[in-house]
Formats: sequence, C-alpha cells, structure tokens
Amino acid sequence: MITQTQIEMALSHVDDPELGRSLVELGMIENIVIDGLKVSFDLVLTTAGCSMKKQMGQACVDAIHEYVDRNAEVSVNLTARKPAEQPEQEPLPTIKNTILVASGKGGVGKSTVAVNLAVSLAKTGARVGLLDADVYGPSVPIMFNVGRQDIYGEEHNGKPYMLPIEKYGIKLMSVGFMVEPSKALVWRGPMASNTLRQLMNDTWWDEIDYLVVDMPPGTGDIQLTIAQSIPVTGAIIVSTPQQVALADVVRGVEMFRNPEIHIPVLGFVENMAYFTPAELPNNKYYIFGKEGCRHLAEEMGIALLGEIPLVQSIAEGGDKGQPVSLWSDIPTPESEAFMLLAENTIKEICRLKRPQTDGEACHCCGCGD
Repeated sequence: MITQTQIEMALSHVDDPELGRSLVELGMIENIVIDGLKVSFDLVLTTAGCSMKKQMGQACVDAIHEYVDRNAEVSVNLTARKPAEQPEQEPLPTIKNTILVASGKGGVGKSTVAVNLAVSLAKTGARVGLLDADVYGPSVPIMFNVGRQDIYGEEHNGKPYMLPIEKYGIKLMSVGFMVEPSKALVWRGPMASNTLRQLMNDTWWDEIDYLVVDMPPGTGDIQLTIAQSIPVTGAIIVSTPQQVALADVVRGVEMFRNPEIHIPVLGFVENMAYFTPAELPNNKYYIFGKEGCRHLAEEMGIALLGEIPLVQSIAEGGDKGQPVSLWSDIPTPESEAFMLLAENTIKEICRLKRPQTDGEACHCCGCGD
C-alpha cells in the first residue's frame, strides 16, 4: 500500500529550481489522492506562466518512481494559486510611465544602468521614482549612499501609504531600507512577490513621470509575477557584448513577449560595451566583443537604446553613492552615454504612445514633442 507519508517523503527530494528548497517545504504540494497504485496531487505554482513547470512535474513523477514504487501511476495537476481578491481600483494612477530594467542573468550591470537612467531622466526635468525590486540583492541603498531608514507613513484617500526616501531629486523605495545590510535575505517565491507588490502599490509615489523598476536578474517565477502584477509601459533589457550574455537577452525578450505578460520591449542596453582609458577618452577597446547587442537588436527589430563604456568612474560612483550621471559640470563620455540612454528611452515611450494621441502633441511624458 502506498501512503501519503511515502509520497511526501519522495517529493521532499524535489527542489524548486529557483529557490533551491523542496516543493513540500515550500507548501507547493496539495490534495494528494491515493487509490492503489494510482497517485494524484496538485503542484501549486506561484504563477501559471512558470517556465519550469513541465520539468518540475516530471521530477515529481521520477521521485515517486524512485523512492516509492516504480509501477505507480502518477498524475500531476499543474495549477497556480489564485491571488486574494482585492477591491477593484485603478493601479498607480499617479504614475505616467513604468519602466522595467531587466537582465537575463546577473552581473551585467543592470542596477548601475537603472540608477543612472533614473538620474538622467531626472536631469531632463522629469519627475522620477526608482523602485529597487531586486529583493535578493538590493543595490539602491548603496548606490545612493542611503542606509537603513525609518519608513514613515501617510494616509491618502483613507488608505495608509509608505513615503519613499528622496535623494538627488528621485523618490526611492527598496527593501534594503528596512533590513540590516549584513543580513542575508531568504525569500520564498510568494513572499518575494507579495513584498514587491506592497513596495509598489503601498508607496505614495505622488505625481511622477517615470517609475524605473530595477528588476531581479533572470526570467523565473518572480519576474513573471512582477510583470503581471503592475501596470508597465515597457521593459529595457541590459546585457554585455558576449555571446553567452546575449543568449540570455533572447530569453528575456521571449519572457516579455509571452502572451501572459505581453510587455513591449523598449530596447537593449549594451553595458561594458568598450573600454575607454581616462587618459585616452577618445579611444575605444572592445574587450568583451564588438557591437553584439547592436547586431542582435537589428536581427530582432528592437531598438538599441545605449552603449555604456567600461570605465572606472562608473563603478566608483556607484560604490560612493554618487551615480556618475550626476556629474554635469564637465560632461564625460560615460555621463553622456547615460543621458543618450534616457533620451532614447523617452523617444521609444513616445513612439509607443503617439498613436493614441491622433497626431496631437505628445502628452505621455511631458517632452512637448
């Protein structure tokens, strides 16, 4: 006789590939039914669009055959937990545009691009917010030199909201403001998603033109949940020129083009595109390959929004909490590169929204075109 305990013990050997913890521990196994050698149960996913759901289901079948009975007839019902019903209301009505800054993998400088994009947008005169959605490794507190903060509240329309921290004229919100920098952040997928929804929807952003969202790296469950939970104007994908990084860019594009997501990709940003020595500002050395993002953008019919050089000042600015885009007295190649990125991003947003204006002046971002 097969018992429920045996099934749970077998499935405890199957880990969520993103979180590295067993499906049983994460509470993702429900409604186990056993009839002789027939076994059925629900595998409850964070979102129905999980890219690893088939592999996880097969891993469950294999585990039961290995640890319980090779002759068991296993049926796995892949399902997704329904979010708690919320009263209908217009989401984030005070935000004109939300821009996701994403990457297919970590280590490509996504947070550096997000921070300097926000600063450059603010330098155009726009009202800007920056949401640090990378809950596993929040970078905004370091890159703005803002440590752990007391988050204050304020009531609007009968609802309590958190007030963002303001620095360099940008409204900031990050889970890093609420935890000690030395503590590791360990999240279950649903916990991380719920935290991000709260940071997004329960923060009083007030009237802003652009909310830049620094996304977690990758194309997993959490990224899908974020993209499906907030109103988004478009996404920017950051990469480096190497082929191995560009392969992840393609996966990122496919995630946003998924019918369940359907978010426009505003364009690519090639970070660390070339090395420029401080003593030779006009020289370019293509250490990681040349124009990989440009060629991929042309192939996929997507805009190349910017090519950011590999220079020491960008890293130093982030470490000191003074983004390189702030330095405006004497324009540098790196600050100009980020300003060009901001200008191209605005143009792409205008291009997306202009058909809705019937030939009138653009009102989507305040550019006046």
